[in-house]
Amino acid sequence: MSRTVMCRKYQTELEGLDRAPFPGPKGQDIFEHVSKKAWQEWLHEQTMLINEKHLNVMDPQAKAFLDEQRDRFLNNENYEKAEGYTPVAHDANK
Repeated sequence: MSRTVMCRKYQTELEGLDRAPFPGPKGQDIFEHVSKKAWQEWLHEQTMLINEKHLNVMDPQAKAFLDEQRDRFLNNENYEKAEGYTPVAHDANK
């Protein structure tokens, strides 16, 4: 049986992560308060930001930027989105 958490982003009980996404207090906080759904959505957003802004994830400034955007995203605050990205509309009849 999968574990559930009261998801900080969606304010409802959802399936939780299988393990903390990284070590330390922040990783533990995400494990305890962020759903698998919200985390997967963040990973998608993070990838778009890295690609669009040509971020080097080894650069401390880029890491700090991504950490701040992650916290904003998971807390339902305004965060920097990849510019020019338009979600593709899928035709249900195809």
